[in-house]
Amino acid sequence: MLSEKIQQALNRQITYEYAASYTYLAMAAYFESLSLTGFAHWFRVQSEEEREHAIRFFDYVNDRGGRVILSAIEEPRNEYASPLDAFEHALAHEQRVTASIHAIYALAVQENDYATMSMLKWFIDEQVEEEKNADEIIQHLKLIGNDGVGLLMLDRKLAERQEEDE
Repeated sequence: MLSEKIQQALNRQITYEYAASYTYLAMAAYFESLSLTGFAHWFRVQSEEEREHAIRFFDYVNDRGGRVILSAIEEPRNEYASPLDAFEHALAHEQRVTASIHAIYALAVQENDYATMSMLKWFIDEQVEEEKNADEIIQHLKLIGNDGVGLLMLDRKLAERQEEDE
């Protein structure tokens, strides 16, 4: 059985994961408006991955005899100054998600909730990958600068992203 504190934290995390999904879908729409369909595809895949994360938390709360309470999701930002700006916002969002997962883990340690610590290990490892992927694209965008050919090449590369099996 989950403690009330852990249950509330996990419910907040479900909301964060759905908010991330919604944010990334808005970013996909932004890139579609720029005819950068590879960038849009990358963010659509990212959006789906975040929904899967939310469901993973959802199932865990239920498996532990808890109660899932869904909260409202804020309207996402829909405009960005540039592709670099969008990815910098994506990285900042991932860093906030990472901080939230770390806080839940610290709470689980405090409450001796070993099952939650074990479940969160997967998310901790996943967040390292999430931040690395966003930062790598940011570094590529910085190298590209205002080079349209470079941007189109990166767009083609991002179009190749496959959905991962969780």
